[in-house]
Amino acid sequence: MHHEFSILFHPLNALLVALLGAPPAGWQRAMGLEGEAGVWLPDHVVMALLVVVIVAALLIWVRRGYSIEHPSTLQQCLELFLTGLSNLAEDVIGHGRGRDFVPFVAGLAFFIFTSNIFGIVFFLQPPTANTSTTFALSLTAFLFYNIVGIRRQGPLNYAKHFMGPVWWLFPLMVPIEIISHLARVLSLALRLFGNIFGEHTATGMFLIIVPLFVPAMMGLGLLGATIQTFIFVMLTTVYVSGAVAEEH
Repeated sequence: MHHEFSILFHPLNALLVALLGAPPAGWQRAMGLEGEAGVWLPDHVVMALLVVVIVAALLIWVRRGYSIEHPSTLQQCLELFLTGLSNLAEDVIGHGRGRDFVPFVAGLAFFIFTSNIFGIVFFLQPPTANTSTTFALSLTAFLFYNIVGIRRQGPLNYAKHFMGPVWWLFPLMVPIEIISHLARVLSLALRLFGNIFGEHTATGMFLIIVPLFVPAMMGLGLLGATIQTFIFVMLTTVYVSGAVAEEH
């Protein structure tokens, strides 16, 4: 449901003020909190930290109870999930190469999906409904696939990706390719933000206008959270595939 702040926003900031005192003006400017007295962390950062804690606790719990002979239901679900991500990476990036990127892709998937489903919990806020979070995720994906491409192929060979199929087109192709790659950051960030923010806002409106439709909206929200996670992960995998492809 749509609320201005999550249930943790005021208590956590009050705790930080009690421990650290009032936040410095420079810190608030860096966090985009100018004019908000007594606020150390914006709500989307509080929620992002909660996502990290939840995912870490879940994985540690599963790891401690890991069993080959008697796997728990949660362990089987996670194994199925990771098998699906591994197959996706192998199919898109290439057999024998995709498994190397499963940890990064799985990290994105866990974080984004958990963030997205916060939108259907009435006392929480989805971090992905804020552009700061979605741009951080898209920049992370952008830096990752470019760094991987440079490490796998070397700077010179990777630079050839930007020069087009024939050498005499490079004055035209280089700026086009650079703009195309930068546009990926914008596309990933705004697509995720727009869908999650829209679903979260629509559910909040239905709660006020027609409360009986809220369960259906929550179901649609869960479906949307899954789809948006898959789209982000799939596109990231495609970008990694293009960065490591030797045929270019």
